Amino acid sequence: MRHAQNAINPFTMMMDPEAILQAVERSDRLNRLQRRVCRPLDRPLIPKVQGADLAAYDREIDLAADEEEADAL
Repeated sequence: MRHAQNAINPFTMMMDPEAILQAVERSDRLNRLQRRVCRPLDRPLIPKVQGADLAAYDREIDLAADEEEADAL
């Protein structure tokens, strides 16, 4: 009866999340889906700079910012 009630009103599923998790785990259709893990944010966007190169890198960034500011004026 409870399953039929959930089918009629999907908002009642929020009242019993454990039953929903169990149904997801038993779902054959979900188990047949192809799975692929994509983690685009795992790659650093800012290059890693070590030691003495760090000061030179900081100067480059500061100069680029100064040039952009001058161009804006």
